[in-house]
Amino acid sequence: MTKKEKAVLVCERLKEKYPEAVCSLVYDKPYELLIATRLSAQCTDARVNIVTKDLFAKYPTLQSFADASLTELEEIVKPCGFYRNKAKSIKEMAALIISDHNSEVPDTMEKLTSLPGVGRKTANLILGDVYGKPAIVTDTHCIRITGRLGLTNNTEPHKVENDLRKIVPAAEGSDLCHRLVFFGREICRARKPLCGECCLSDICSSCKKEAGSE
Repeated sequence: MTKKEKAVLVCERLKEKYPEAVCSLVYDKPYELLIATRLSAQCTDARVNIVTKDLFAKYPTLQSFADASLTELEEIVKPCGFYRNKAKSIKEMAALIISDHNSEVPDTMEKLTSLPGVGRKTANLILGDVYGKPAIVTDTHCIRITGRLGLTNNTEPHKVENDLRKIVPAAEGSDLCHRLVFFGREICRARKPLCGECCLSDICSSCKKEAGSE
């Protein structure tokens, strides 16, 4: 089986297991997803959703974020960790979207990654979820699971993204990454993966190696 054939099979099986491929971050507006994703760095989505409930209520518009007191913004996002850097980049990001992008979240990788605090992972999430463009979000679950499956030999996010773009159907990439998050939390955990309950165990390179060593 080629990597491309395996990737297609992974997409099919995870689609069956997790029909609803949705982002676990709660948001209503594109810029809210951008902000929530910025806060999610080194923080759980569950905690981010608790913080953003109050955050988005206090700052209901992009302009209100641009005009926000940095000290007050820091205090609200503090539970997400690295709060000074995150608050600063959120305030600057909002101002730049207003001044340079006519208050619209950009729809290209180049423009998104030019915003403060926005890397390829965040940009891919926006491109896939907001604009429906081909995207591969290489978060920790994606990198760990695709490595175990044998779809990539790399661990660097950008290299994993490049590897997966070559084998994952373009229309499936964004949804697959959401499903990998659910799958990673439930079955293919970082510690003690539940291989006996896994719908991909028969095509998983890591599982086969473990079986061969017993």
